[in-house]
Amino acid sequence: MPYNYEKNGAAIYKESFATIRREADLSRFNQHEEPVVVRMIHAAGMVRLEAHIEFLDNMAQIATNALQNGAPIFCDVRMVSEGITRSRLPANNEIICTLQDSAVPEMAKAMGNTRSATAIELWRPKLEGAIVAIGNAPTALFHLLNMLEDQSCPRPAAIIGCPVGFVGAMESKDALIKARPVPSMIVRGRLGGSAMTVAAINALASRKE
Repeated sequence: MPYNYEKNGAAIYKESFATIRREADLSRFNQHEEPVVVRMIHAAGMVRLEAHIEFLDNMAQIATNALQNGAPIFCDVRMVSEGITRSRLPANNEIICTLQDSAVPEMAKAMGNTRSATAIELWRPKLEGAIVAIGNAPTALFHLLNMLEDQSCPRPAAIIGCPVGFVGAMESKDALIKARPVPSMIVRGRLGGSAMTVAAINALASRKE
């Protein structure tokens, strides 16, 4: 007996977002934030994720404006950089991930830090006004915050801080909330990851469901 299931992609897409809006509590998010939250829930398959998402300092609107004005997007890992839908980007924005740069392994040894954190040092020349998307490594977010303690360091327009895991993830996001160096968005606690981070970027870039 063959399985009976929905085969229309557009119908699946429409019903998925209708289900999210029916079941999730989106009341505390403004018109710029709500589409981002919906896409993140969709990527995670997790209604109630919205309770863990925080936007700081009008981040969603500022990040959208920056993308529309051509801001580059810096990603901590290729799972994030490769997941971004290029056709959604409003200004053919450059997507940059320096984790695989040949200089990183030796730099990491010299710095005594992870490769994910060390790779962020290579962002400085283009960091001003950029969008930063950290979806994997807490050490990358911690190192970015250390960099931004230096007022001479170029400032990104906005940070998506969604590292995931059991060591440092919650603490790095708490540090971002406390420091508030630029407008930011986080998923509190251990939750996070590349899929949620990519979903946030794609939503900010397109602002359409």
